[in-house]
Amino acid sequence: MELRRNDTTRRYQTWYHGPMAMTLRLSDDEADALRRRAQREGRSMQEVARQAVREYVDTTSRRELLDRVLDAELPRYAEALERLGE
Repeated sequence: MELRRNDTTRRYQTWYHGPMAMTLRLSDDEADALRRRAQREGRSMQEVARQAVREYVDTTSRRELLDRVLDAELPRYAEALERLGE
């Protein structure tokens, strides 16, 4: 009997950690704009929204990385940058 419970638990865990569904609440204007964009591109609203999320995450991640690198490296060159600005 214990084996059965573990098999069920394992199947649940595999399912639960797979692709995630969510509800996205948009204003009427946002939903209309998304619908129009999807129709223009011949894609589903879901595809357009998922691409927008991927692009946002990618852009934001790159910007954060650049900010961290600049924060770490700019102090080393502060004097030279000041001289160039004179």
